Amino acid sequence: MINKDIEFHFKSPEDSPGYLLGQLTMLWQRKQKRVLDPLDLTQTQFVLLAALAWLSKTNDAVTQIDIANQGNADRMMVSKVLRTLEEKKFVTRKEHKTDSRAKTITLTQSGAGILQKALAAIEKADIEFFSQPGLDLPALNTAMSKLIINNKED
Repeated sequence: MINKDIEFHFKSPEDSPGYLLGQLTMLWQRKQKRVLDPLDLTQTQFVLLAALAWLSKTNDAVTQIDIANQGNADRMMVSKVLRTLEEKKFVTRKEHKTDSRAKTITLTQSGAGILQKALAAIEKADIEFFSQPGLDLPALNTAMSKLIINNKED
């Protein structure tokens, strides 16, 4: 039988960090979806709104590229999602004052209000999801940050 000839590096799926990360990600995304659905936001829309708000604390001219870089996201996808957020009246997109190729993105009052509700819901969900007895959350965050930095593609 062909299936018996397939060789795996790991003895079981539970020994594979990629498999475990994939499983954990799916469970976490389901939890995120449950708390964001009532707010009419997808997880991607939430991430881009949060990136915009975070970047806006120190920059008055946040661009789509800034948002994409902050979230390690594809630029075309960011553009499409920002158009959707603009249709929902959560952001405005205007021509950049000095770069004709760029768009400046601004959070609207409505966008700020929905983001604040989403942040409260997501942060509560994250605390519930990641609060496990014996889990050193700061160490997990440090390890994940290192993996992100070491695996970023330039």
